[in-house]
Amino acid sequence: MPSAITVNSDLGESFGLHSFGHDDELLTLIDAANIACGFHAGDPHVMSTTVVNAARAGVALGAHPGLPDLTGFGRRQMALSADEVRDLVIYQVGALSAFIAHSGGKLSHIKPHGAFFGMLSRDEDLMRPLAEYAARLGVQVFGLADTAHQRAAEEAGAQFVPELYVDLNYDRNGSLVIVRRPEATDPGAAAARVKSAVTSGTISADDGSTLTVQFSSICVHSDTPNCVEVAKAVISALQECQQASRPERQTIGQA
Repeated sequence: MPSAITVNSDLGESFGLHSFGHDDELLTLIDAANIACGFHAGDPHVMSTTVVNAARAGVALGAHPGLPDLTGFGRRQMALSADEVRDLVIYQVGALSAFIAHSGGKLSHIKPHGAFFGMLSRDEDLMRPLAEYAARLGVQVFGLADTAHQRAAEEAGAQFVPELYVDLNYDRNGSLVIVRRPEATDPGAAAARVKSAVTSGTISADDGSTLTVQFSSICVHSDTPNCVEVAKAVISALQECQQASRPERQTIGQA
């Protein structure tokens, strides 16, 4: 277990006239932003604005590439070849990187979104192009431990950051149960999961079985209806376990 555990969130998922998430509030709480790159969500103006706001907040700037499925919010699987995965990643990360460079910042990491995340976690051949591109850029890969995310990243020489999720269920195999329409998460349950994961290295799957987890960052999704309350509960739990990366966030989050 690392000496300090970070909190990350998927941001910049509004587009056009449609506004989603609680980005401004989350930016006062999190350590790393995974910014949508225009395929599953986001648009050029939203990407630019999110990069600027995240940089001002002092959080790490990450790319959050997804499947080209705006209607389904990138949560519907597609049949893709490894070459298609490579091109989707390069296109989206390249676009976000341009906005980051324009703002004077630096890309920190890459984390795939939604169905893309799940597909790459199960198939090392599909994950390899993303991992190799991350290694070439010298940035981290965020994902699930003990899956193709980690194996491909380590094989490519990219630094891997394993995540814990508090607003999604895990099945008995340790895979995330992706939902099309997110529901509110009990902040108390989220805090309890964090404490269990930190103190015992285990959490409960959706069938009640026990899973062993490895993580150094915790994801709170910005489209969870009460994500700000969940993020505050997660940070408080980390502080109780003396694992928070930024103890001062307690004052900010409760202001």
